[in-house]
Amino acid sequence: MPELDSGATAWILTSAALVLLMTPGLALFYGGMTRSKSVLNMMMMSFGAIGVVSLLWVFYGYSIAFGEDIGGITGDLSAAGLRGMLESGTEGGIPDLLFAGFQLMFAVITVALISGAIADRAKFGPWLIFAGLWATLVYFPVAHWVWGGGWIGADGLGVLDFAGGTAVHINAGAAALALALVLGKRVGWPKDKFKPHNLPMVLLGAALLWFGWFGFNAGSAGAADGAAAISLINTQVATAAAVLGWIVVEWLRDGKPTTLGAASGAIAGLVGITPACAFLEPLGAIALGLIAGAVCALAVGLKYKLKYDDSLDVVAVHMVGGIIGSLLIGFLSVEVLGGEGNAGLLYGGGIALLGKQALGVVVVLVYSFVVAYIIGFAIEKTIGFRASAEAEVEGIDNAEHAESAYEFTSTGGGFASIVGKPTSAAPTASTEPAEPAAPATEKVAG
Repeated sequence: MPELDSGATAWILTSAALVLLMTPGLALFYGGMTRSKSVLNMMMMSFGAIGVVSLLWVFYGYSIAFGEDIGGITGDLSAAGLRGMLESGTEGGIPDLLFAGFQLMFAVITVALISGAIADRAKFGPWLIFAGLWATLVYFPVAHWVWGGGWIGADGLGVLDFAGGTAVHINAGAAALALALVLGKRVGWPKDKFKPHNLPMVLLGAALLWFGWFGFNAGSAGAADGAAAISLINTQVATAAAVLGWIVVEWLRDGKPTTLGAASGAIAGLVGITPACAFLEPLGAIALGLIAGAVCALAVGLKYKLKYDDSLDVVAVHMVGGIIGSLLIGFLSVEVLGGEGNAGLLYGGGIALLGKQALGVVVVLVYSFVVAYIIGFAIEKTIGFRASAEAEVEGIDNAEHAESAYEFTSTGGGFASIVGKPTSAAPTASTEPAEPAAPATEKVAG
């Protein structure tokens, strides 16, 4: 067995845990953005992705993504079941099993990202089927194209994607757009206001995502080295700049900066810097973050103009943010970081790198969209993907899971759901005249 680097191994163990934390963080982020009667279904879609994708990754996903290359398209199945990896080490000095575990966390959150586009209206069982099929037919092969020795990455076309602009964010964003079109608009959209029911939950989810993203980006260096260091600082400053970029757009357009805008801006910055984090100097990362925050804030309006109901703006943040980050590598890449011949246009390079980045963006976007649309359409026309209008109006949490998130009755032990339903207390003896009860109001959306 090759000698292991204990420092690198410890760092990737930590990074894998950080990336796993991002999926529960995403569940909180998405859950807070939905209506109160949909929050459990939304969160379950993230946790369901953890279950399905984790098992498929062991069965064959890792082997497809990182097995021996077959024609630049897929890996072979020699590592199916993670066989032959118990005592092997990689060139970076970490166990093969650790590398497989680290990459598993990427697969999980990529699938979970898609779910935000179909909040409030998707059945849980069909979602699990979609998650398994899309991971198999799209994520695993695309991960091979980009990182596993396939035709897009360093061994092929030469597209630069350090931690997942194409393989994760454009991939998930394109699939989200396809599912939003397949399932159609929510009942009442866009006339009704679908406001977040719990903004503190949104901010907590965004904070966990931001924290975990250091494992996502800096962990992709594969070691505790200079690439990890530049990825960490670039991730931080790009995200900070994107927060400001988003809320400035809100300030100018709407007159007020919002907490939802700050949280969304942070995610847009994290998405944008993901493919570029190891290839830019910090000033370039700040510029990228400002652009990503501002452009993604403006891109939210596309769904109203084009009339597709992307519930939680997965397309505007992940697809658009991933495109911005991937393309700006062609302008802002520093050759000493990106490698020989990979200087961006603003650093003395030619247009070749930008052309490669654009081709990688288009290929992944089109492939993911088409396959996701076919899978979603087939599920909808066979077993049904979209919940009934009645379930959607009354609350998909109860219809799909026989639960509700917020219950305050004193019966049944614990919580029981009565959001918006006043309760009456038993009268008590008193010599004082009873005060008139204040009218109860319910400000929670949904």
